[in-house]
Amino acid sequence: MRPLAFLSGVALLLSAACTAPAGGPSRPAAAAVLRYVDLTHDLSSESVFWPTGETFQLTKVADGLTDKGYYYASNNYSGNEHGGTHIDAPVHFAQGRWTVDQIPLDRLIGHAVVVDVSAASATNADYQVSVADFTAWERTHGQFEPDLIVLIRTDFSRRWPDAATYLGTSERGAAAVARLHFPGLHPDAATWLAETRKVKAVGLDTASIDFGQSTMFESHRILYARNIPAFENLTALDQLPARGATVYALPMKIKGGSGSPLRAVAVIE
Repeated sequence: MRPLAFLSGVALLLSAACTAPAGGPSRPAAAAVLRYVDLTHDLSSESVFWPTGETFQLTKVADGLTDKGYYYASNNYSGNEHGGTHIDAPVHFAQGRWTVDQIPLDRLIGHAVVVDVSAASATNADYQVSVADFTAWERTHGQFEPDLIVLIRTDFSRRWPDAATYLGTSERGAAAVARLHFPGLHPDAATWLAETRKVKAVGLDTASIDFGQSTMFESHRILYARNIPAFENLTALDQLPARGATVYALPMKIKGGSGSPLRAVAVIE
């Protein structure tokens, strides 16, 4: 449900609840039943990070009773911006575009569609989602309207956190980048989403918007030059309908950040 539609629905419910039928007391209208889906992997030392990125570390500072008798816990954390479920801010590949703290909230919240390419991805780890995939989806579910969040389901999230099957390699370091194999968005399709369908964000359940063997990261550059952020390493996309979910993708607000850990959830009526 769209946020504005939700507010309109609340207003209608309140109006109905306050209107008494002739000859009897008022009765509250039934409220919509909402289902919440967490699209976020836990962030831990087991989380999958890019082979060259510093992995997530949680260091215990305190965990126990203080000298005054009450319990106290605290930790330090560190890691690269672009690991686990995270957002790519446009500045990640487009100089002068939005940093994490500059992305307007309305680009992070909105109606979502889910395009399922899991069958093709199961037989080809280097699959690139095409314009044909999107137009085939539209023939069944209707054309993308402007300002959608488009989510791409490959089902690679089921391989998490096994880097060998999720990324194509469990090796670390610069040499491992050439061994990456996972699906992504074809540059032609990135251009189509940005220019023809005017989407406001794109997300998927792999480690990168570009497929693993990309060396020029064209889809990143195409989207981010137009200030379209991306959500990477999502999960549970198989629990969402093709249409009908509202996504809230709220990152840690890092000033000047090129990316950030992301808590993404979907709300379905």
